[in-house]
Amino acid sequence: MNSSNFINIGERTNVTGSSIFKKLIFDENYSEAVKVARQQIDNGAQIIDINMDEGLLDSVKAMTTYLNYLAVEPEISKVPFMIDSSDWNVIEAGLKCVQGKPIVNSISLKEGEKSFLEFADLVKSYGSAVVIMAFDEEGQAETSEKKYNICKRAYELLVRKIDFNPYDIIFDPNIFAVGTGIREHNEYAKSFFDATQMIKKNLPYAKVSGGVSNISFSFRGNNVIREAMHSCFLYHAIKAGLDMAIINAGQISIYDQIPVELKNCIEDVLFNKNDDATENLIKISQNYSKQSTKKKVNKSWRKKSVDERIKFSLINGINDFVVDDTAHLLKKYKKPIKIIEGPLMDGMNVVGDLFGSGQMFLPQVVKSARVMKQSVNYLLPFMEKEKQLKSGKGKILLATVKGDVHDIGKNIVGVVLQCNNFEVIDLGVMVPAERIIETAIKENVNIIGLSGLITPSLDEMCYVASELNKRGIKIPLMIGGATTSKIHTAIKISPNHNFGVIHVTDASKAVSTATKLISFKSSQPFKEIISREYSDIRKNYMKKNKEDTKRTINDSRNNKFCINWKDYKPTKPKKISSSILLRVPVKEIIPYIDWDPFFASWELHGKFPKILDDKLIGKSAKSLWNDTQVMINDIIDKKKIQPKVILGFWPANSIGDDVEIYKDDNRNKVISKFFFLRQQVQRKNSKRANYCLSDFIAPKSTGIRDYLGLFVVTAGRGIEEKANEYEIKKDDYNAILLKSIGDRLAEGLAEKMHEHVRKDLWGYSKKENFTNYDLIRENYTGIRPAPGYPACPDHSEKQTLFQLLGVEKKIKVTLTESFAMSPTSSVAGFYFSKKEASYFGIGKINKDQVSDYADRKKISLEMAEKWLGPNLSYLKK
Repeated sequence: MNSSNFINIGERTNVTGSSIFKKLIFDENYSEAVKVARQQIDNGAQIIDINMDEGLLDSVKAMTTYLNYLAVEPEISKVPFMIDSSDWNVIEAGLKCVQGKPIVNSISLKEGEKSFLEFADLVKSYGSAVVIMAFDEEGQAETSEKKYNICKRAYELLVRKIDFNPYDIIFDPNIFAVGTGIREHNEYAKSFFDATQMIKKNLPYAKVSGGVSNISFSFRGNNVIREAMHSCFLYHAIKAGLDMAIINAGQISIYDQIPVELKNCIEDVLFNKNDDATENLIKISQNYSKQSTKKKVNKSWRKKSVDERIKFSLINGINDFVVDDTAHLLKKYKKPIKIIEGPLMDGMNVVGDLFGSGQMFLPQVVKSARVMKQSVNYLLPFMEKEKQLKSGKGKILLATVKGDVHDIGKNIVGVVLQCNNFEVIDLGVMVPAERIIETAIKENVNIIGLSGLITPSLDEMCYVASELNKRGIKIPLMIGGATTSKIHTAIKISPNHNFGVIHVTDASKAVSTATKLISFKSSQPFKEIISREYSDIRKNYMKKNKEDTKRTINDSRNNKFCINWKDYKPTKPKKISSSILLRVPVKEIIPYIDWDPFFASWELHGKFPKILDDKLIGKSAKSLWNDTQVMINDIIDKKKIQPKVILGFWPANSIGDDVEIYKDDNRNKVISKFFFLRQQVQRKNSKRANYCLSDFIAPKSTGIRDYLGLFVVTAGRGIEEKANEYEIKKDDYNAILLKSIGDRLAEGLAEKMHEHVRKDLWGYSKKENFTNYDLIRENYTGIRPAPGYPACPDHSEKQTLFQLLGVEKKIKVTLTESFAMSPTSSVAGFYFSKKEASYFGIGKINKDQVSDYADRKKISLEMAEKWLGPNLSYLKK
């Protein structure tokens, strides 16, 4: 290297970056773990980056113990330590152990200026230097201008507002992978070089750092190429002003010893010198790989006619050649509409037939739709009028109703309908009734499809149906979504609309339902059959309710679940009456994910991982799984998604079915209340109690100091932002896949944090040791029910939970007017610690409890009925 001032930061003392180091820490073999740090220094590291962020590790304890071991090693303790964590508690534990000047890695502006300055002030109080990522409220910076502007803003805030020493400021302007084959990535290395020059020129005394291994991620598996790329990158970055970098100091090629041909190819990629740079590097890399992992792909189908090639691409979901093939089709057919109505529809008709006959599965169909959309997207500029693009079967409007933000299921239905030659107008999420109706009239649609996930959406669907009916609009409705059901559709929605209302269970059923509704011959008979079926459902429902023995709310309370409070000694959480904010790397969440619901969302039902070998759906499941792993690796590599957690514990006691939340452990001041519901079902010949969540909190009358935990976790807005990018590119497959992964990350994060709560933050179950199988099956002590779900079906209770935690301000998760969470990949709930606590469903409740609940919450009966609609045992007037 050409700069004697450049500093190597050793990266191997990191449990997420080194499997050897991770095993040593997990085995508590700290003596051997010290040798890893010594090896890094022997190989040239002048700073040691130490990271203990691992889900199954007591990270605070590990950080403290390891740093205490290093402190007595003269050859190690003389170098600065970089305390690297996404958890401030871990960082602070490290700072308390370090002698001399440490470095904190890292903070950023992504949570806004106030949060940024609060963390910076804490860092300053320990006399530490700090690494600042080029990341603001809008996301991670990619261009040189954006990188510099974020760093400049952070610099001015630190120096002017809190008098932070500019010598202690280290910027990380984000090193991203190049040579990926994606055009947008070609400027990443050059942008880093340019941003580094601007920072060094205009922000006095600030330093620049970065994680070098990111640059070569697309060549993982070929260490020769990666090491050469690191060396070339460092050579030019140091010339641009790079002061330090996190690298494996023992694994860097000597710049002058890199073969000239290889060096030239790498530098062509780093500086984006020509369009063939990446392809040339890929070709030459094969000469430096010990093992070629390139698979031979049978491309004999490419020798067929262009019509057959496009058909093959559609059926097999291959989008590599679709633009070129479409261009050739345009030369042959002259008019774009003939291509759409000819070879494209021929291919999609085959896809529809294969899907309908069970020979293709949903992930494959969505891939086929991606090919279709990309082909049509190419043709649009050549069309005289976009109106030429007419559907063969009919036009369907889809919308997630007002107040609801969930759209994965709706998007899948839209793709499948398009594959079957329907034109789909997708209005998105949070769509008011007026816009649905106006668009339906303007576009002269044949069917309206309404989707919703949360219970308030059901009332909104009823409203849309009644408004359509009131205006005499004779468009049939298809109803779908996780909260919807045939019974609810028959009882609540269907009576509001006289022109056909049909519940659809999944995407595969949507095609046959839509086909029958649009068919001139079948439409009326089909609607009459459904109408009679739903009428019978209503009659049977009312008859059953009259026959049921009605248990009053007082009878149910007399049959409450009882705990022996005399022998109960509650564990006090480590920290009460305030919220704890954590950031968790995606890599740490993966082990906690239950993948069964993921495959089910793609209509592939079975137990993971056995589903991958299923005789019928295994091939499709395996293909989906492989795509999922690629996307997860991409998420981890590019770090565009930042899962976040906010949680807290409050002094609490129950009074009847309510739980009081106190300001502090003096319990003199009630600051909030949670209102819960009680099972009201009458069970014949059963002694089972009528449960309420308040039964699991010690009654105030016992004098016991009990506690309730609250939490919100989110995969972050990066999921939706990236999904939107895919949608703009007409890539529904990757958009839906990413959202599906986002939901799993949120649920996995909730599972991981519940474990952290049980074992550490609350600590009522410190010695538990469960496998992921045990966690998925909830074999642990305590529960984490969520508002809007069976044990507490009222979504509006989220409002109190959000206020206590300060959710919107601190982690930027918001609530819609119907209390749906945005981003959608979020989970909120309560922590109950009792060993007796269990999950249950409230079921149907009677009007006396609804009225009592309204009185307790100080809301109208009408409002209570709105939030509890699916649980009512009676029909609202």
